Amino acid sequence: MTLESFEIVRVLLLSAVAFVVAFAWAPLLIRLLQKWKMGKVIRTQRDAPIFAKLHEKKRGTPTMGGILIWGTVLVLALVFYHLAPFLPESSIWSRLNFLSRSETLLPLGALVASAIVGFIDDYYNVRGIGSKGGGLRMRHRILIYTAIAVVGAWWFRVKLDWDLLHIPFVGDFNVGLWYVPFFILVIVATAFSVNESDGLDGLAGGTLLTSFGAYAVIAFAQGRYDLAVFCGVILGALLAFLWFNIHPARFFMGDTGAMSLGVTLGIVAMLTNSAIFLPIIGFVFVLESLSVIAQISMRKLFHVRLFRSSPIHHHLEAIGWPEPQIVMRMWVISMIAAAVGVSLVLLDALL
Repeated sequence: MTLESFEIVRVLLLSAVAFVVAFAWAPLLIRLLQKWKMGKVIRTQRDAPIFAKLHEKKRGTPTMGGILIWGTVLVLALVFYHLAPFLPESSIWSRLNFLSRSETLLPLGALVASAIVGFIDDYYNVRGIGSKGGGLRMRHRILIYTAIAVVGAWWFRVKLDWDLLHIPFVGDFNVGLWYVPFFILVIVATAFSVNESDGLDGLAGGTLLTSFGAYAVIAFAQGRYDLAVFCGVILGALLAFLWFNIHPARFFMGDTGAMSLGVTLGIVAMLTNSAIFLPIIGFVFVLESLSVIAQISMRKLFHVRLFRSSPIHHHLEAIGWPEPQIVMRMWVISMIAAAVGVSLVLLDALL
């Protein structure tokens, strides 16, 4: 078996393992969230009348479902890492470890760190703690995720000795300290854009699935096999999450899932030096974010609403599109965008 063939097996096998493990303990997590009354809080009619009307039926559905994803990824990473030294080097099982300093330690650490912040925010939201009873203030969230991004930027500069920025079809440039603000912008923008997409059953999960799938292909094509496996493990856990999250959802992702996966997606894009292509691969996230920015800008500047509700998926709901139809069409858009993005990355590498 060639190296490439074995690495394909490793990606596919561990993706399947992640799905089975996540699928197996998802019912337990749902029961625990229900028992602890971690139900979704719907904004009031006064704050968001259209949203409240559309989503009142979802009040009380368990949130924090993102625990299923990052918890599965963390457990599998640690299990295979600690098992490897005890297995014969010639054994296939000893080579399933995908935790490495150069490729996966940073994204795994960022995934867990941002997931913990998201968990706290979700908990505050459910319990009515914090800003207007709705969790952490926006400026506090931005500061915390910026701090996580700063640590990531430091890791790139100091641990990986990396300040290389790739401009598609032009070349590579050492940008020195300018790499830090660019890194922070990518990570924070991606995290909040993914979070904006977490508003309908299966929407964030499905679009994240295509994005991480795209980066698994890119990482594999670059010979970053541990990173490709890492993306594959996230894919497997995401698929199990989607099994229970598609309409009507039995639980929601919450900030502990959306924010952490957004941060991780941004870091994976930086590790593959293809962040410039991220807005294409994650086009749905960009669309969602731009709709919010446009709505806020129009209200502040001209005192008019561009959309009935934002992000754009809520506007589509408000004008009568069924929720499953919106989600499935967004999935289709994300698949096409990811295919275009991967094609451009691979074409850029050939030229």
